[in-house]
Amino acid sequence: MTYCVGMMLDDGLVFMSDTRTNAGLDNISTFKKMSIWEEKGERVITLLSSGNLATTQAVVSLLDERMKGSEERAPAIYAMPSMFQVARLVAETLRDVVNQHHAGGLQADNSFKATLILGGQIAGMPPRLFLIYPEGNFIEASRDTPFFQIGEMKYGRPILVRAYNPAMGFEAAMKLLLVSFDSTVKANLSVGAPFDFHLYRNDSLGIGHHGRIEASDPYFREISIGWGDALKSALDSLPEFAFPDPGPDSRAGA
Repeated sequence: MTYCVGMMLDDGLVFMSDTRTNAGLDNISTFKKMSIWEEKGERVITLLSSGNLATTQAVVSLLDERMKGSEERAPAIYAMPSMFQVARLVAETLRDVVNQHHAGGLQADNSFKATLILGGQIAGMPPRLFLIYPEGNFIEASRDTPFFQIGEMKYGRPILVRAYNPAMGFEAAMKLLLVSFDSTVKANLSVGAPFDFHLYRNDSLGIGHHGRIEASDPYFREISIGWGDALKSALDSLPEFAFPDPGPDSRAGA
């Protein structure tokens, strides 16, 4: 399992993904689930992946090969005129890879499915964010749906729903996402650090702040401990539940 988030802000796009993959409690590995492509001054595109590792790696490899000219006549990300067309290309590539697995008789419990978050900007156009399903269809983020999650999303979603604000800066967004990821890690062993992140500023057309946050990172540890303490403090500050008075007749009957 995994956990990835793509988020739209007034200032740009924010991406974060965990790196844990596992095939049982005794077989845990770390793999990068974020890919970034940059054509300086022309376009920047980020892809997050969740699902079967063989499928997602095949999709990324095919996209890379097409951009390097290894697959002549095949459409490439850098040739697409809009982010919508990039989303179509990535969706078609994902569908083709999944169908190839099925054609080869590999169909056990839909285990070769994958879901993707795609976001970026092409010069002269606004930044856009998409959620791509394994069937090859996709939806686009909007003011009503300003962020997407894939993977083990339920534990980290409440904090995003309650605290997300499109006007927040990148620093506040990083804090929000780390709380969301920490909540997910605490509840599910199949999600874990390190976390990869990319902060893309609107119209920069270049890779923004990006990197990896380890479990031992001092700021992440401070966030994790501070959030736990804040939750306990908030719970203690709420009014106590009051049981209704059963009344004298009830007490007499007892």
